[in-house]
Amino acid sequence: MKKSIDHGFDDHPDGDDEQAPAAWVVAIRDDCEGCDDIRVELLVEEKGGTGLTAHLAPATARKLRAALAAALREVGEDPGP
Repeated sequence: MKKSIDHGFDDHPDGDDEQAPAAWVVAIRDDCEGCDDIRVELLVEEKGGTGLTAHLAPATARKLRAALAAALREVGEDPGP
């Protein structure tokens, strides 16, 4: 089973020859061979290209969430719930 949760694009302006725009997808998977458990799947790729997929255990997904919240606080933004 794979259930898509959300997707989007980064906020880098188009037309930058040094950094291509990126896309991201978050999903839930329970059929990851070798994982033996449900995973949060994070895919990051160049817009229209091929990407890298991470299969995150719940503890690792929480660590990533905490890192994003810390980065938001660092730039003066409320990380929300």
